[in-house]
Amino acid sequence: MITAEKNRLGSSHQSVKKDIRENISWLESRLQDVDDDLSKLINENAVWKGKADILTSCKGIGPVVSTTLLCALPELGTLNRREISGLVGVCPYNRDSGKMRGKRAIFGGRATVRAMLYMATSSARRFNPAIKAFYDRLRLAGKIHKVAMVACMRKLLTVLNAMLKEMKPWSPDFA
Repeated sequence: MITAEKNRLGSSHQSVKKDIRENISWLESRLQDVDDDLSKLINENAVWKGKADILTSCKGIGPVVSTTLLCALPELGTLNRREISGLVGVCPYNRDSGKMRGKRAIFGGRATVRAMLYMATSSARRFNPAIKAFYDRLRLAGKIHKVAMVACMRKLLTVLNAMLKEMKPWSPDFA
């Protein structure tokens, strides 16, 4: 809504710009209140705080991504790697029928988690040595950027799942 209002502000008449700016300000303050409430709930709960600390120990995962994972993907750490990747929607499914072999594609799952995971993978690709090496290896093998990124997203999700399953912070052993 904030983005929509900012876009509307650019093309609106001068007489309503003040109202739109007030609306943007109110939306931003509400968003900050929600973020503060989520942070407070996570910090007050020992289990969630422990999980958040474990998640943020992995390079590429910050407080926003860890909060999203804790809130929108509570199954993280309880499922196996195939189930969790299918749940998020980073598991490639085939499009085969008879002798026809179609292109593999990802779809379904939890779009908000997938979007956050993409951003985390973009960061991890630069700062996490395991994800960087995996991405570089895929690109050298001729995979296009999008395919390599989805594979890295799945690998990062699998690593995070294993970390929470064992309740251990990130180490190169998980990669």
